Amino acid sequence: MADERALDEVVTFTSDLIRIDTTNRGGGDCRERPAAEYAAALLAEAGLEPVLLERVPGRANVVARLEGTDPSAGALLVHGHLDVVPAEAADWSVHPFSGEVRDGVVWGRGAVDMKNMDAMILAVVRAWAREGVRPRRDIVIAFTADEEASAEDGSGFLADRHAHLFEGCTEGVGESGAFTFHDGGGRQIYPIAAGERGTAWMRLTARGRAGHGSKVNRENAVTRLAAAVTRIGEHEWPLRLTPTVRAALTELAAVYGIETDLSDLSDVDTLLDKLGTAGKLVEATVRNSANPTMLDAGYKVNVIPGEAVAHVDGRYLAGAEDEFRATMDRLTGPDVDWEFEHHEVALQAPVDSPTYARMRAAVEEFAPEGHVVPYCMSGGTDAKQFSRLGITGYGFAPLRLPEGFDYQALFHGVDERVPVEALHFGVWVLDRFLRTA
Repeated sequence: MADERALDEVVTFTSDLIRIDTTNRGGGDCRERPAAEYAAALLAEAGLEPVLLERVPGRANVVARLEGTDPSAGALLVHGHLDVVPAEAADWSVHPFSGEVRDGVVWGRGAVDMKNMDAMILAVVRAWAREGVRPRRDIVIAFTADEEASAEDGSGFLADRHAHLFEGCTEGVGESGAFTFHDGGGRQIYPIAAGERGTAWMRLTARGRAGHGSKVNRENAVTRLAAAVTRIGEHEWPLRLTPTVRAALTELAAVYGIETDLSDLSDVDTLLDKLGTAGKLVEATVRNSANPTMLDAGYKVNVIPGEAVAHVDGRYLAGAEDEFRATMDRLTGPDVDWEFEHHEVALQAPVDSPTYARMRAAVEEFAPEGHVVPYCMSGGTDAKQFSRLGITGYGFAPLRLPEGFDYQALFHGVDERVPVEALHFGVWVLDRFLRTA
């Protein structure tokens, strides 16, 4: 079990990393290198040999390998990203890059997404160095850039250009899973991610006949785009259950003592209603989705533009990409073209694997009151890019959170923060899992 120094270090490292502003505004506007250098120095102090890798200057990634005792075992990738989304200081109770520790809570952008996990990894590895621990299997540690945008400077760059650093890796763990979900009725659920919906960020372009705003125009690009966006926004996607989501619903139903027949998809919405707040863990992953998010058209009120553009955040389930594409073709219609601006695969990981069982056991050891269940993430992580290397990805960044602490709402939210006790729990669970993984 990790020592007391590790518990102090995880708080210090979380706070220090938050103070290093790694805001990713997209389009290459980010500089992760100071955080990468910080993490690399701590790994080097623990006897590892980290390498810093950049596709473009300033967008640094860190990779290091810790050798295990069983060279025949597949290596395990443990990864976390160093970048964070923007934060407007005026909206926060504390400065978002202060890393302030107040009343047993660490405040700042990245406290849950995901400099906390980065700090846990560092604290555990350093504790092992002091104790002389070697894991069973090789562990490859990766701290990445650019996860909050396209990942092309981060995990995508590593997978495409530095695959040799991940030789032997068969599985990986990263964000986001093994956090406490309070259902409001006294139950504590710990979802471990064993899947992700695919990413389909799209650009829609409508073209028409430019002209004077006072004239009749049957080829108005804005009208064509607005009609397509409305169709997309109002579309009711059909139910689809992947194996991961089916397992999640089955185990949640067992927790609540609900009898259900998932061979009949008409029962799914009824089951979600019966699960109450716990249904939120699943409801976004029983269907594909497409949400219009941005519009851009025109330059003057009395001029009908010849082109109008919209952006849509699409997500699709494993095995449902063809259906997603066909549906978008139909919803956009003949007058609107669409293309992917960012496209990544959907993922699934087995929930009957030894690795999943060890994650479950590690959580249950330190949270015996909790109910561990699998779930599918509605969004995506660096696991998508690492899957190009044949690495099966899980979401496992353990935190035990008090009731009323809405973990999911704090992702990209105002006043992002994490309790010190949650970080301690994360160190204990991560240490327990990685020792046995």
